[in-house]
Amino acid sequence: MTDTVSRRSSLRLLGAAIAVATAASGGLTPPSRAHAQGKPGAGAAPRVEALIAKLTLDEKISLLHGATDPATLGQAGYVPGVKRLGIPPLRLADGPAGVRVTQHATALPAPVLLASAFDPALARRYGQVIGREGRALGQDVLLSPMVNLIRTPYAGRNFETFSEDPLLSSDLVAAEIEGIQGEGLIATVKHFAMNNQEKDRTTVDVRVDEQTMHETELRPFEAAVQAGTGAVMGAYNKVNGTYACENKALLTDILRTRWGFDGWVMTDWRAAHSTAKALTAGLDMEMPGDVYFGKALKKAAQNRTVPELHIDQAVRRILTVMDRFGLLDGRAPTRPGRNAKAGAAVALEVAKAGATLLHNERGTLPLTAGDIAVIGPTGELPFVSGGGSAHVVPDRADSPLDAIRVRAGRAAKVTYALGEDLYGRPLPASALSPGFKSEGQGVGAGKTWTYDGELTVSDTDEWTFVIHYSGAADLRPKVLVDGKELFPVKPGYGEWFSGGLIYTAPDQLSVRRTTLRLTKGKHTLKITARGGDTGQLFRLRHTTGAIRTQNVAEAVRAARAARHVVLFAYEDATEGQDRTTIALPGHQDELIDAVTAANPRTTVVLNTSSATSMPWLTRTGAVLQMYYPGQEGAAATAAVLFGDCDPGGRLTQTFPVDDDHHPVARDAARYPGVGGREEYTEGIHLGYRWYEAEGVPPLFPFGHGLSYTSFSYEDLSVRPAGHGLDVTFTVRNTGRRAGVAVPQVYVGKSPDLQLDQAVRVLGAYRRLSLLRGEQRRVTVHVAARTLSSWDPNRHAWALGTGLRVVWVGASARDLRLRGLGEVRG
Repeated sequence: MTDTVSRRSSLRLLGAAIAVATAASGGLTPPSRAHAQGKPGAGAAPRVEALIAKLTLDEKISLLHGATDPATLGQAGYVPGVKRLGIPPLRLADGPAGVRVTQHATALPAPVLLASAFDPALARRYGQVIGREGRALGQDVLLSPMVNLIRTPYAGRNFETFSEDPLLSSDLVAAEIEGIQGEGLIATVKHFAMNNQEKDRTTVDVRVDEQTMHETELRPFEAAVQAGTGAVMGAYNKVNGTYACENKALLTDILRTRWGFDGWVMTDWRAAHSTAKALTAGLDMEMPGDVYFGKALKKAAQNRTVPELHIDQAVRRILTVMDRFGLLDGRAPTRPGRNAKAGAAVALEVAKAGATLLHNERGTLPLTAGDIAVIGPTGELPFVSGGGSAHVVPDRADSPLDAIRVRAGRAAKVTYALGEDLYGRPLPASALSPGFKSEGQGVGAGKTWTYDGELTVSDTDEWTFVIHYSGAADLRPKVLVDGKELFPVKPGYGEWFSGGLIYTAPDQLSVRRTTLRLTKGKHTLKITARGGDTGQLFRLRHTTGAIRTQNVAEAVRAARAARHVVLFAYEDATEGQDRTTIALPGHQDELIDAVTAANPRTTVVLNTSSATSMPWLTRTGAVLQMYYPGQEGAAATAAVLFGDCDPGGRLTQTFPVDDDHHPVARDAARYPGVGGREEYTEGIHLGYRWYEAEGVPPLFPFGHGLSYTSFSYEDLSVRPAGHGLDVTFTVRNTGRRAGVAVPQVYVGKSPDLQLDQAVRVLGAYRRLSLLRGEQRRVTVHVAARTLSSWDPNRHAWALGTGLRVVWVGASARDLRLRGLGEVRG
């Protein structure tokens, strides 16, 4: 934990302030940068130039695209290197919440939970864990951090990124990159740029104006460049009509010329669309294969449609970063051993620091003496991480139920009720004619197994069929009821990137489910299963409305018999698909309604990916947002529930009331796009800025989070400091126990700028741990960049001078102090 935004952030923002001042006077000074490994910006090292001179055309091209790894580490990508010249291979691993390979690694909390701590120093330690483990697990490049802003609550990867706010995201990504690269692992910031949704992500054309881009989405990428990121990953989508991976305005004009980036740019996986256009626009590496940067590039070089100097430049960028990280020293770099114990300690600290208490009435939390009923499938099964690129094979993962039992000890009886069945019950043998082994049917390698029979339904009801299977998606058994295929294989990334909780059974079989209404009587059931190369095992299960009623009744009985209820709710997100609603999936809202009616001392623990609607909120005692808490999530959740630590998290995204009241609601042009084109017509009013501009009340505002104590804010002073503002105030712990406060400073519009401006923007923040009765005098600096707007006519930052309103408070809506500060040009 830290009581200060890091010195690195202050120095970096001071550099940004100088750049703003220079731009305002008509010049352009690239912001200063500090790399973890070596000094960038001085051109390629002599040994890099010597290597380029010795490389053949084929060898150069081999460095510009992915290939098949002869080893079996299970990472995402591989570049073979050139052995005869001592250029080693590169292994590239996913890793937003831990290193994603086939081996065990520390499963850290989701980045959105890390961000909720509002603590750049903690983000640096998070990065250090990933950096060390990546090196220890044989990796050279990390395909992370993701820093795209949270624009829509539906985006399937909101849990993989930080925030809807550019300043907070900038501070955190810079700190995490410093942590990663300080351990010798090359970081890759992604996805550049405007990749704010999964739906149609490979084709959608994002139309966005220059001011909006620079003031929102681009700002954290610039911070990553300032922090010295070795690589940048281009996005799938188009930006203003051109694919991001061949967009010269992004890759050359902004990234390299304006920001001075001197690392390399790779595609997202299979995001290349051309050869000459992409290379000359600034793309250096195609992943994971060689469709455009393999034989096609060689042919283009030979017929001179692509000058070889462009190939040399791409190779130079890659080798320069490798040299900076000591990968061209002529010997295999020393790799550290894993420190699983230290990784677990950081995972636990992050999960506790980011735990966000949204609601707490009638003294529901922390838990006191009395029996406890734990309800919900994720109360028993640990929900470690989301699916897709974020999935990590954890060292361990405990059950929250077990952690609560251990913490409660003998003082309380802890009972459990399922509440909702995720994995289904076996099909009743009496309902199948002829019978078959639905609970574990095996199919031999190279064999095909078929079933053609009937399913008898005793009463008309809603049936959810659930299949568990061991093969790949293309080997998933084909199941038809009354001629309707229940589990069709979806093309593209929707299948490739499934994972998380509801897509994987406790024994690691893959899971799919579908729901339909069946009438009383006989229904045809046909199944075809193939064994593939290694054989296949599958289970066909079900739940019904009648079974759900039984589960809810059992949960209600448990709730009535206990003093406290802890109900775990879930929502599983994954790369490759967006959510369709912010409501909890399945019948969880009905379950919560029934349980809270039976016992109002109910705490709902949310293992969800992003903003969630809560029609049951006022009937609950407390709501604790834990997102995807990593391998130590059970211990962290128990610690917060019992008050062993203060819930230190604050929301990094606004929670809307429902699906009809948020920035992209009821406007298909904004999301998901119309005719393949998506319009960012909300402009700079992203997240909480939109709610303020439109006067729409959220369910919970940006920055919101409760403590087990209370705080007062006093004695505000605002004074000019260079081209920024120094804001000073006092925070006092007025409660009866120690706790965590996260005061936030917001700044209003400049009267001197004739540009679109937000009602208020986050200008600074501070995480404070205060003992009972303790007070702290705090000074934070609001940097010139935050006080500036992008002028599209001058293509430069314009400082917003004049008297600016300054607020200090506990969230974007809970503003306790108000003052004025003069910004001087």
